[in-house]
Amino acid sequence: MTAVPPRTERRTRANGIDLAWDSFGDPEAPPLLLVMGLGAQMVAWDDAFCAGLAQAGGHHVIRFDNRDIGHSTHLPHAGVPDIQALMLQAMAGRPLQVPYTLRDMADDCAGLLDALGIARAHIVGASMGGAIGQEMAIHHPGRMRSLTSIMSSTGDPALPPPTPEALAVLFAPTPTSFEAYLPHHAKLWRVLRGPDAFPLDEARDAGRAQLAFLRGLNPGGVARQLAAVFASGNRKPALRAVQVPTLVIHGDVDPLVPVACGIDVAEAIPGAKLLRIPRMGHALPIAMWPQITEAIAAHTARAARRDDH
Repeated sequence: MTAVPPRTERRTRANGIDLAWDSFGDPEAPPLLLVMGLGAQMVAWDDAFCAGLAQAGGHHVIRFDNRDIGHSTHLPHAGVPDIQALMLQAMAGRPLQVPYTLRDMADDCAGLLDALGIARAHIVGASMGGAIGQEMAIHHPGRMRSLTSIMSSTGDPALPPPTPEALAVLFAPTPTSFEAYLPHHAKLWRVLRGPDAFPLDEARDAGRAQLAFLRGLNPGGVARQLAAVFASGNRKPALRAVQVPTLVIHGDVDPLVPVACGIDVAEAIPGAKLLRIPRMGHALPIAMWPQITEAIAAHTARAARRDDH
């Protein structure tokens, strides 16, 4: 892989909080905003993946830390939600009281675009980030040139659940020492990547774990983000009215968000295209980066041509 020059990280006030971000590619090129998933920092969008995406699509690629994670504003004053109680309330169909919702996180994205002087951008979200992208398409469609929803869901409660093993690693307590965090991180991604071995990724797991640990973990923030997912409910009815050009990418062996969830997103959004990737779980394996970046580049190019007409 080609070495990527070090990034200059910045913090910008947006939607009443500070969001940490950096970027790849020509700042004058069409902007593309990457939105990460639950508890994942912006560096989970690998530097080389971002650089490859910038090159493949001719984009100014911007990644950022969601609220309550990484170097963006943490919200400890909001308390730590009782996730088990929220799950029971959600299953009973009762309204949930949570610090914020995915719509608030979509407002963060729109606020960051405002702060950066960007009128419209391509939005690419992974997992919870895909759900945030869907919320943007529902509530801020005028800010979007296209949406790519990766390994995400409509939130329809009738969809298949995660595997027990995926749920177990998702809810495992986050260790506070690096010595304990290292095997925790390796096990998490070994499960989420699915049944196949991905040696290039496994070889980099220790470095990725160190980067995330050094930037700072925030278990309370992850709980608040998870509460936002539960409270945001079923987007499927609202997605039926979305007109933003949409690409859905999903792995066939995703243990956390089964492929039926991605099919549901593609069927809910009018005109959406679906790319199912064999052997891909709930991760973006290095071996599959060319296929993913080329699919996103082709999608954004189609959306741009549609804009021009």
